Amino acid sequence: MLERFRANLAALWHEGADDARAKLGIAVSGGPDSTALLLIAAAALPGRVEAATVDHGLRAESAREASDVASLCARLGVPHAVLPVRVAPGNVQSEARAARYAALARWAEERVLWAVATAHHADDQAETLLLRLNRASGVAGLAGARARGVIPGTPIPLLRPVLGWRRGELGEVVTAAGVTAADDPSNGDDRFDRARIRKALASADWLDVDAVAESAAHLADADAALDWMAELEWRSCVRKHPMGLSYATQAPRAVVLRVLARLVRELDGEAPRGSAVARLYDTLLEGRASSIGDLVARPGADGWSFSKAPLRAVRKVKT
Repeated sequence: MLERFRANLAALWHEGADDARAKLGIAVSGGPDSTALLLIAAAALPGRVEAATVDHGLRAESAREASDVASLCARLGVPHAVLPVRVAPGNVQSEARAARYAALARWAEERVLWAVATAHHADDQAETLLLRLNRASGVAGLAGARARGVIPGTPIPLLRPVLGWRRGELGEVVTAAGVTAADDPSNGDDRFDRARIRKALASADWLDVDAVAESAAHLADADAALDWMAELEWRSCVRKHPMGLSYATQAPRAVVLRVLARLVRELDGEAPRGSAVARLYDTLLEGRASSIGDLVARPGADGWSFSKAPLRAVRKVKT
């Protein structure tokens, strides 16, 4: 397993995997997956690993779990930090994710870490893909996590070196080490879609989880290709005008939707919902003016024009 991990890491972290000066940060919640990643990384990169636990304060047990991770890190000789964050009201899951990555980025910068690794694995990929298929998500929603990315808003590499591993394999690492990992009760709570999907996958012996996870990776490649095409379409077809932006579209629908979403962000300052962008697109195709957020869009002979909406909107598209 150590050799497998080293090979996985070297494929992602070409600038630091074999550099003795490079330190790797590990995000450790205390659950079995991240605990396994900590154990493997500490053994594979002795003296080159640091760990952090983000405490969102959303569960009464979170402080104790962070303390347990700190105790394990002390036994392993791995420096550890607890990163308390506050989660804004609203979409708790989304806000918690944003707060978590922002805290990890600050920690990595302060500790001069070359990269941060998380314990996302193949079962996570498969569960997410099935969840989003059930919600009629487009390619962007279906795209799996990439093995290498960056922490949002920073250049810090974000690595997922066990993305091709199964949950059971990581659990075996924890068991073999004689460590007791934290158990989040929400993982077995049928009120949550992911918990139900997880149970269904466990009982569906006909379903190849590795293959489903691989499909999620292929969709991530397709998502990147659409982003590339949308950037090309933006440079070629979007122009500034005195009141805003104009867009003479040439691309297929999937690309146009991404350009429209960017137009709204550029002019309105907020990211619109995909369903609102799709309705806007359909309305413009019909040759009718519409609005989204605080913007008004009008079809014309030379394309579509976008500008700040007047006080009386033409027809509001909910965002």
